[in-house]
Amino acid sequence: MKRTSSWNGNDLRDMFAAGSNWLEKSVADINAINVFPVPDGDTGTNMLLTLRSVIEEADRANDNTTSVMAKAMSHGALLGARGNSGVILSQIFRGLSRGLDGKDTFNGVDWMKAMVLAAKTAREGLSNPVEGTILTVIRDASMAAQKQAEKHPDNLIDIVEAAVNEARESVARTPNLLPALREAGVVDAGGLGLYVILDGALRYLKGEIEELQSRKPQMVSASMPATKNINLIPTEEEEAYGYCTNFLLEGENLDPEKIRRKLDGRGQSLVVAGDETNVRVHIHTYDPGSILAYATSLGTLHQIQIQNMDDQHVGFKEMQRQRSALQGDTAVVAVAFGEGMIKVFESLGAVVVRGGQTMNPSVKEILSVVNSLDTSKVIILPNNKNIVLTAAQIKELTQKQVEMIPSRTLPQGVTALLTYNYESPIEENVANMNEAIKRVKSVEITKAARSTQVNGMKIKQGQIIGIIDDSDLVACGDSVMGVLMDSLAKAGIEPAEVITLYYGADINPHDAEKAAQALRGKYPNKQIDVVNGGQPHYFYIAAVE
Repeated sequence: MKRTSSWNGNDLRDMFAAGSNWLEKSVADINAINVFPVPDGDTGTNMLLTLRSVIEEADRANDNTTSVMAKAMSHGALLGARGNSGVILSQIFRGLSRGLDGKDTFNGVDWMKAMVLAAKTAREGLSNPVEGTILTVIRDASMAAQKQAEKHPDNLIDIVEAAVNEARESVARTPNLLPALREAGVVDAGGLGLYVILDGALRYLKGEIEELQSRKPQMVSASMPATKNINLIPTEEEEAYGYCTNFLLEGENLDPEKIRRKLDGRGQSLVVAGDETNVRVHIHTYDPGSILAYATSLGTLHQIQIQNMDDQHVGFKEMQRQRSALQGDTAVVAVAFGEGMIKVFESLGAVVVRGGQTMNPSVKEILSVVNSLDTSKVIILPNNKNIVLTAAQIKELTQKQVEMIPSRTLPQGVTALLTYNYESPIEENVANMNEAIKRVKSVEITKAARSTQVNGMKIKQGQIIGIIDDSDLVACGDSVMGVLMDSLAKAGIEPAEVITLYYGADINPHDAEKAAQALRGKYPNKQIDVVNGGQPHYFYIAAVE
């Protein structure tokens, strides 16, 4: 591309379109470096889906001036933001838009000033900013851009290149700033995603179109020095969209492990559980027809559910309106996943946005549900630490009074909802619900998606792990029941009165009841309840109250 001192809104859009395409090639790699080896690390996916919304909104802009395009991109980022990484990315775009406000075109200095404001805006958007994250990377990159602009103020390419080089080095340093990253042997996933985006934008500016199309970014790791080299690896696209496909297969001499191997690689979030006569299958796939065709060759299908994950809220609006009519002037919107968990929230009167692990809903999806309700006041329960920031954006985007309870787990959401009183004013309910989530501990039992080291424990891929309150990995082993018992003990179960055990899609009711009996035997003075949560990925989610 020809070097120039002046760039317009179309150039700004195309820079980030290239960054989006570059990021898409790295989604699986970025998802894989979560500190916790849980099977739902989705930082890369969330950043990609947020960027896609940015480009879609930019394409609709009717003016190619820099200011108009930047505002459109910022709006798209906000509506499309998913997960913590997506929300922070939207804050970065908000800062860029503020920095480019009023400009028809932009040069190197303009870009540098916008980068500095982007770093400042992203940090201001968090109540407790943490070093060693995407916040550190955007700050370091903006400072490098600032230094380069002092030497060559009009050369956008040189300024962006300085920012990219520093972003790469900053990502490599993140394990030195966050002990959890250092122990796990990974870099910060959000920071890595940002570096890849900026690197893609730089390659567009430099005219490296062939490399963008035929090559793949090299990941920066904690164990290697940062490098500018790229791998000559063909692109393997990550399927970010598709159909959530669930069914029960009934037959004779079924082999769940063989079925799992057959379906492995034909979609994402695969769960296969059952025995010789009944097998439950859950998979996210572009081609549900081929999955069903294979399954029907083995037996009879029941309880078939196929849902477009990009249109999850469609079909629920009428139900939401009906429910809201029973809730006076306030409705409660809860994010949940797993058919059983969804039924729990719906039975308590909440309007459910389907999402959670592996499927963080966007700001736009939650906003659509909030605006579809007939009530003037709405309380949101995100029920996932990676959705809290997303839910917090809704308040500024609607004329309704919106309050968000920072529930980080499904049990916290259930407990908060149980304290809700339809006859009380919203302020009183919010105060009571905030207090309620402090009284419950959540224990999640899942399988390690990769080998790592966390909290001094060496964890092998495939081992069972236990996590308390979505933040503290406390146990690992080869037995689901053993890890459950160990994790509950470490959750401080002694003063608790009630333990509610939500069993997942790959646990049959008989095994769940055996687990409950074991708990009753060990804790005879406590109330042990068993509920079919139906959640994928997690064998058990326990609420300790």
